[in-house]
Amino acid sequence: MALLLSLETSTQCCSVALHDDGVLVASKVIETPRSAASQLAVVIDEVFHTSNIIPLDLKGIIVTAGPGSYTGLRIGVATAKGLCYALNIPIVSVNTLELLAYQFLEMELLKNDLHINNAILCPMLDARRMEVYCALLDQNMNYVEQVQAKVIDDQSFKGIIESKPIFFFGEGADKCNAVIKHTNAHFFSGVVPLASSLGVIGYKKWKEGAYEDLVSFEPFYLKDFLIKKPNLN
Repeated sequence: MALLLSLETSTQCCSVALHDDGVLVASKVIETPRSAASQLAVVIDEVFHTSNIIPLDLKGIIVTAGPGSYTGLRIGVATAKGLCYALNIPIVSVNTLELLAYQFLEMELLKNDLHINNAILCPMLDARRMEVYCALLDQNMNYVEQVQAKVIDDQSFKGIIESKPIFFFGEGADKCNAVIKHTNAHFFSGVVPLASSLGVIGYKKWKEGAYEDLVSFEPFYLKDFLIKKPNLN
């Protein structure tokens, strides 16, 4: 039995899940924006309570590494590392965009009405204004373009979109719908990173021993955090 706790805090909302050998035991999602700081510890406790599992039963913790919300990532990783230190268990991280791509594939394959064989997947996270965190992956989760912070305009992805359909999804995709106009551009709403799926990917990495170094591991912020100076005028 491999009980793993998953923490997803890379976007406005947060979620927690428990998996046993990759099978979901319990999960909870908090949809209140910027709720990780005040609610994450509470939600973790609730998930343990409802599943009748105690922290000492855990064999590892899985956390989204980023990119995403600076504050959310910092809280999620700090919480995961603190628990791992206290329980002497390993930490596993998953890229947020890879998590989104995995969830999209699972959702669309269940529908059985979407032809994805030749399509490119483009998970997107909002990075404010017309900038997004994004990556391009094929249907086998191989990178076509690596993770990057990208300012979107009407010429974005032009080289690839001329020859292949691109499926855009994630919270950052909604604002790009009006800018990227091409017959090969397809937009999907409602795809958000979830701990319930994070635990499935993370379990595979846990079995392979793909742990992070608990001392040096930091979130993948992608961009430096900018502190705005207050307007004193």
